[in-house]
Amino acid sequence: MKRGAFETGTYRNVFAEAGYDKETIEKRKNEIFHTLFYGAESERIYHPVEDDMAYIEDTGNHDARTEGMSYGMMMCVQMDRKEEFDRLWKWAKTYMYLEEGENAGYFAWSVQLDGTKNSFGAAPDGEEFFAMALFFAAHRWGDGEGIFNYSREAKELLHTCIHKGENGEGGRAMWDASNHLIRFITDVDFSDPSYHLPHFYELFALWAKEEDRAFFKEAAEASRNYLKRACHPVTGLSAEYAEFDGTPYQPVLDQWGGRHDWYYSDAYRTIANIALDYEWFAKDEWESENVDRFLNFFCDTVQEKDRDGIFLTDGTILEGKALHPVAMTAVNAQAALASDQKNAFLCVHRFWETPLRTGDRRYYDNCLYFFAYLALSGNYRIY
Repeated sequence: MKRGAFETGTYRNVFAEAGYDKETIEKRKNEIFHTLFYGAESERIYHPVEDDMAYIEDTGNHDARTEGMSYGMMMCVQMDRKEEFDRLWKWAKTYMYLEEGENAGYFAWSVQLDGTKNSFGAAPDGEEFFAMALFFAAHRWGDGEGIFNYSREAKELLHTCIHKGENGEGGRAMWDASNHLIRFITDVDFSDPSYHLPHFYELFALWAKEEDRAFFKEAAEASRNYLKRACHPVTGLSAEYAEFDGTPYQPVLDQWGGRHDWYYSDAYRTIANIALDYEWFAKDEWESENVDRFLNFFCDTVQEKDRDGIFLTDGTILEGKALHPVAMTAVNAQAALASDQKNAFLCVHRFWETPLRTGDRRYYDNCLYFFAYLALSGNYRIY
């Protein structure tokens, strides 16, 4: 049985395994960060505000989202960039944090670039990334004062996420208490497979408030079992949204912006998360097996002209093309963390030859691109 990096302290450098020079790998990592944070206006997604704040822009929707803000914080802690981390966190706490209402204690998922809230609802994927980035920051840099007491902020946020609505309080928890599964949003009782981060929950079970640790230990196991139901047994694909039993979610009257029962934007993250969980903890060989099914589908079954297409989870090709083709290339490569098959390295080579995306839709693609690059270079680490 493989032992994960949490136990061994060793992280695979898959790029090096694929034959790339370590110095070149490291140089390119730094160049990607610089492009995303300090590149030309047409390249960057990070924008400083005043003397001590900054936001990550969703360049396709021209707003700031908890997804992107928390992603940016994770990038910064992995790259040992404390100033940028603190700027992002202060902007999030200043403009996104909800002080009142049924979602008090959460963060508004979408905010205009001047800080005006577009919504008073919360998206759980932002909260879980905020918490993990904060814990890593506490361990890498030490806790500070006020909102920069990172570990305290993470613990309070996670406590709210699983206890909201108890004792007759308003609002709802982000995790369902009965099955330990994360919700798509607090208002509904279905999930998003790409929100499931058992590798984060294993760490929350060590670092959250003592009374919350058992919940997250169960959540890690529940999410691994959920992903087995949500990923197709032949293709390894998951849908964007799925019921708690894992079946693709069928929207009613175009709710949530149309159909989400297909392998499309959100869903790309699922295989990347599965692979990172395997790299960090290696607790379930199913993850490696599913990765191989997934890679075989994209490398052996799908023709090259359809590789950036839209698919049902059974592999049926639908009309249209992916909105985020670079993200698809990135996560296919990141899947290699859980495989040593030839198709894994084929996807790594494809990714290496793929540049960052440019244009209005670059935000989501390039976030997944950088996470994949960090992971494949052995630099997406537990702190």
